[in-house]
Amino acid sequence: MLQELKTVEERYRQVISLLSDPAITSNAQKIKELARERAELEPLIKKYEEFKKVGKDLEESSSILSDAGSDPELRRLAEAELELLKSKKNSLEQELKVMLLPKDPNDEKNVILEIRAGAGGDEASLFAQDLLRMYTRYAEQKGWKWELMDVSYSPIGGVKEAIVNIQGKRVYSWLKYESGVHRVQRVPRTEASGRIHTSTATVAVLPEAEDIDLKIDPKDLKLEAFGASGPGGQNVNRNYTAIRISHKPSGLVVSCQDEKSQHRNKEKALKILRARLMDIAQNEQHSRISQDRKRQVGSGERSEKIRTYNFPQSRITDHRLNESFHNLEAIMDGDLDELIEKLVIYYQTRALEEDKSHETLNQSLEL
Repeated sequence: MLQELKTVEERYRQVISLLSDPAITSNAQKIKELARERAELEPLIKKYEEFKKVGKDLEESSSILSDAGSDPELRRLAEAELELLKSKKNSLEQELKVMLLPKDPNDEKNVILEIRAGAGGDEASLFAQDLLRMYTRYAEQKGWKWELMDVSYSPIGGVKEAIVNIQGKRVYSWLKYESGVHRVQRVPRTEASGRIHTSTATVAVLPEAEDIDLKIDPKDLKLEAFGASGPGGQNVNRNYTAIRISHKPSGLVVSCQDEKSQHRNKEKALKILRARLMDIAQNEQHSRISQDRKRQVGSGERSEKIRTYNFPQSRITDHRLNESFHNLEAIMDGDLDELIEKLVIYYQTRALEEDKSHETLNQSLEL
């Protein structure tokens, strides 16, 4: 780790030097790239400086204690500081390890959020509607912009499927762990006998693909226009403004009917299609990496069900964290920060453990 930190520190100094180089200051694009790199490296460098200072203080305290002739008062102060400094150094070391983990290249991107009703009939569509409200309220609390790109309703006014574009600072880094099956346990509005039902909805969080990420050949697309429909299936537009796009190579079909303009519906449908195609490509890559990792160190299967929302007990249980939260009403109203922050720490810890396992494996292979 220390050698890696020294390399990063050296690169940071190079960037600072280049930013003041007259040969580069006239290149606006290069200056922009270097400024971005400096901003990315600065938090790590500051943490490393703090780590080095604590290490130096620790050496000084240890030196005083090892010197039998040192002043008794200094020895007493050094002894009191020693344990605190050791604890702080260990804490900073863990923080640095997390900061050195490979960055997810999608973390800075906006997202396409897809919510679909699962098992449970009408109640599943009502739950999907609740999840849609939860995530859009969360987006508003974070200061993000969101736009409903497409939605289809159930006969009772619930949501069968909703697609939302959310834009803002590091949206994907906050929402990426929300993908999976969400389960609800409650008495449905439609249940006269008061029995608790279990229903599900699925959530997919896709990083928004940019043109530079993915190229789509127009020849591979089939475009169809059709009349849009609203809740209950009633016709809301007889001018065929809704758009359906089929991607021939993959078989993916995307439709959008939210806008009154056919052109706007086409733009939205293409954005959704691009995100889904990029997700497929990334999943194929991740699958290859996971299979290779499994052959080397083994891996456990992750449960499909990620979270249960128990309304009678006002409790939400995240099955990855194996932890329950007893503020269901606040979470359903968009107060997701505490839960998501714990998920971020959980996956960072897992990544550190995997990194450590790989190091151990490599060392054993070298032997």
